[in-house]
Amino acid sequence: MSAINLRLPDSLHQRVRMLSKTDHISINQFVATAVAEKISALDTEDYLKMRASRASRKKFETALKKVPDAEPDEQDRFGSLRTH
Repeated sequence: MSAINLRLPDSLHQRVRMLSKTDHISINQFVATAVAEKISALDTEDYLKMRASRASRKKFETALKKVPDAEPDEQDRFGSLRTH
């Protein structure tokens, strides 16, 4: 495991301290989790860009033709949300 010296503005440090205490985790664990979440988001963006670059309009239209031409169920229609 590696150690880093991280400088944070006081306001950000106070917020991290409060949030980590609320979650019952250490500041180190909070920061490590935040970094992991950011890396995951960036990796996902790269993955989706790569997949999009391989996209084919023809394959999309072929797949779309396999979808039955049917009206959606009542609960799936726009404006059918019920408030209780």
